[in-house]
Amino acid sequence: MISQSTTSLRKATRVFGIMGLILFSAGCARGINSSPGEAPNLEKWIADVQARPAPALEPLPVMQQFETFEYAAQSLRDPFSDAWSNADSGGLRPDPNRRKETLEQYPLDSLDMVGTIGKGGALVALVMAPDKVTYKVRPGAYLGQSDGRITGVHEDRIELVELVPDGAGGWLERPASIALEDQ
Repeated sequence: MISQSTTSLRKATRVFGIMGLILFSAGCARGINSSPGEAPNLEKWIADVQARPAPALEPLPVMQQFETFEYAAQSLRDPFSDAWSNADSGGLRPDPNRRKETLEQYPLDSLDMVGTIGKGGALVALVMAPDKVTYKVRPGAYLGQSDGRITGVHEDRIELVELVPDGAGGWLERPASIALEDQ
């Protein structure tokens, strides 16, 4: 036997369900004054928008006048010619037939001067390579990857001249030095 409260609860649920269904279907229906194929509110809005005057456009910016320039350097040297190239001249250049020395495989900034041996003009410099091996070098020896030729050994530094490309096919001498490392 079902109790009376359960029955009244079922009836109330049924009534509220039917009322909700009626309200839902009423919200989906069209307005009273519109037929199924018309949309008067939309048509009215389009007519209102078309009736409005168009906004004024900003004027175009005034074009700036540029000064004309006439190139009058036809009689000067062509900057793209190879007139500066001294590849065929007998200028400075590395000797491709010279046998490379051990310290020429290392960049100059990775070599350290760690001391000297001898006195006066007979000084021999001690240079430590990145592999932690110490080498003896004299003036005339080569070190570094830019064909650096040692021009002088002093108590506190090694002076050398490197050959570097000048960017136009030739070579320039660039002085360099390695200072005695403070320990």
